[in-house]
Amino acid sequence: MNRVAIVVLNWNGADIIGKCLYSLKKLQYRNFQIVVVDNNSQDTSREVLQKMEKEFGDLLHVIYHHTNSGFDGGVNIGIHYALSHGFDSVALFNSDAEPDKKWLGYLVDILKTKKEVGIATGLLLHEDGKTIDSTGDWYSKWGLSFPRSRDQKSNIIPESGYVFSASGGASLYRVELFKDIGIFDEDFFAYYEDVDISFRAQLAGWKVYYTNKAIAYHEQGGTSKKIPGFTIKQTFRNLPLLFIKNVPAPFLIPIGFRLFLAYWLMLFNTIRHGSFHHAFRGWLESIYLSPAALRHRFSIQKRKRVSNKYIWSIIWKDLPPEQSGLRKFRALFGVKS
Repeated sequence: MNRVAIVVLNWNGADIIGKCLYSLKKLQYRNFQIVVVDNNSQDTSREVLQKMEKEFGDLLHVIYHHTNSGFDGGVNIGIHYALSHGFDSVALFNSDAEPDKKWLGYLVDILKTKKEVGIATGLLLHEDGKTIDSTGDWYSKWGLSFPRSRDQKSNIIPESGYVFSASGGASLYRVELFKDIGIFDEDFFAYYEDVDISFRAQLAGWKVYYTNKAIAYHEQGGTSKKIPGFTIKQTFRNLPLLFIKNVPAPFLIPIGFRLFLAYWLMLFNTIRHGSFHHAFRGWLESIYLSPAALRHRFSIQKRKRVSNKYIWSIIWKDLPPEQSGLRKFRALFGVKS
């Protein structure tokens, strides 16, 4: 029976972590342990978690980290714990989310029945259940990543099937996958690291599967909204890293050209919205981190076990739906894709 470590990252989440953990406690699939990694919270999280440790007993294990190492560094601590304690798979779950009681069981079933699948993800709804947060993620030929089905009405749910990427907020990963391709890249700190590991998995021959039966509810941005400008900075910081590391050589020019155009148009657009300083800082950090990303690229591409044709077949062939400004700019030149 698949033994699962459910890794939950907490940072100054004393007001939300209890609700999340109580919802996980109600899961019908019982062969799991909740592993909370506290990222050096400065609120009352330690007191809250210490009380819950006593209440939950062996079901809950809390690791108190001495620094805030971001999403990637935090979940990697939990993954290392799972690897060293004989777990078969690792579920990542956001502290601002709640699962349906059957959520984990459906994801475990996917890994059990589909041996080629290294990552299973589900239907992540917004907390009111009326609209969709994501059904996985796409990577587009414009070098931009975006959530599948974001903000669509939940009365029309996409069919289950293979997808490009899984959301790091509520997905299940085989331990064998981490042993094969490595864990999350801590250079990302937060944002796009889930697409990065899914891209690496796809290149190495693993598949990512979405099932609409595994349902969870998410308060979008429940943690990141505590830091003004954080999402913008991380977007401009990490998009180039995602491209440098993972895009196969034949697609570097066509995707790179589009990404260059989109990136700078988006950057200049932040001037109009008063967030240029966040975006500019992200750009500078991407320059600093690019040499390391390039070094990672050599090992990632060397490990590639699938054809370039396959990778191209699973890439989104248009701009992300929300990029209305880029769509208008593109239309000025009569370009359709």
